[in-house]
Amino acid sequence: MIDGDYFDALHAARPDPFGLRGSWYERRKRELLLATLPHPRYRSAWEVGCSIGELTAALAPRCERLLATDGSAHAVARAEARTRRLPQVSVRQARHPRDWPQGEFDLIVFSEVGYYLDAATLRETIRRFAGALAAGGTFVACHWRQPFAPAPLAGDEVHQHLEREWPWPRAYRYRDADFVLDGWTGQHDSLAQQEGKR
Repeated sequence: MIDGDYFDALHAARPDPFGLRGSWYERRKRELLLATLPHPRYRSAWEVGCSIGELTAALAPRCERLLATDGSAHAVARAEARTRRLPQVSVRQARHPRDWPQGEFDLIVFSEVGYYLDAATLRETIRRFAGALAAGGTFVACHWRQPFAPAPLAGDEVHQHLEREWPWPRAYRYRDADFVLDGWTGQHDSLAQQEGKR
């Protein structure tokens, strides 16, 4: 597992260490993630590993309440600034799974975080996510597929662990040469079925 100080050093050195603001690749990935969400609105959502808050700001209009967490104090400060005018957003510094929020969420977004955990910690974290997700809720995971240092796991390995450990069948998947995006939901009917279209 990568020590949290690693991320604080990254965010201290550069204001946007992952290129989240200017990259079309990152913007497209955010838009794909948002497009896959099966509900137009979520009562209570949690974004794990929010970095500087770009996905947070994009998710916020879909959420009544949105908790965004990150282990880096520098990232949290930038995410707070990015979402200052979004009253439904709360940004907190937390290192998971050590720090865990109270309550249930009907949306959890686990994006570009899992490969920084070792396999045992990832399995524990997945079990805790399953316990924090409300009945009928949505869990979304999105990860870069290529191995890189110093991450202990590759993105495909993260999603293999999710597939094995998650208690519900996967509802959808998008995968290309760069990233994989999977979603699980406790809602058994498809969106078309929910709207009476079939």
